[in-house]
Amino acid sequence: MEDCPRSPTVTTITSSSCSEDLVSSALQYDKDFIKTIPGILIFLEIVLGLLVWTLIAGTEYFRVSAFGWVMFVAVFYWVLTVFFLILYLTMAYTRIPQVPWATVGLFFNSSAFILYFISAVVNAVSVSHGFQGKHEYNRWAASSFLAFMVTLCYAGSVYFSFQSWRSQGQGA
Repeated sequence: MEDCPRSPTVTTITSSSCSEDLVSSALQYDKDFIKTIPGILIFLEIVLGLLVWTLIAGTEYFRVSAFGWVMFVAVFYWVLTVFFLILYLTMAYTRIPQVPWATVGLFFNSSAFILYFISAVVNAVSVSHGFQGKHEYNRWAASSFLAFMVTLCYAGSVYFSFQSWRSQGQGA
């Protein structure tokens, strides 16, 4: 093998879309989002959803299998709603324009509304069925009420998601 002298020059190839992404890679903070009605709804979904699953988790919910479903829905949508809040606050969704965010938001909020409504009904029906004592009854009853409140918040989010989806020409 012979030693070939290496060139100190490095050649790079960049495309215009790649360099534009590099220039605008810093995330921004949208401090006004939380002041909008959709932002307030997301905040309420997070706070009330947290109360739903913590009230149930503080009891022996595993004795009534229906509460397992309620816990799954509450925790699953709580985590995803926190993710969407971070996505909206940091405006990270603007960095991925290939994703139809209006459609994703509409699907997410619609599925959250439907599954939260079902879990709120299951929660309400299971409160008297799973009666263990006054402490559990009060927590399960409170979680049932709050689950219906979260359902209403998601219904509002469905409305605003639908308006956003329709305004972007997705519904035409």
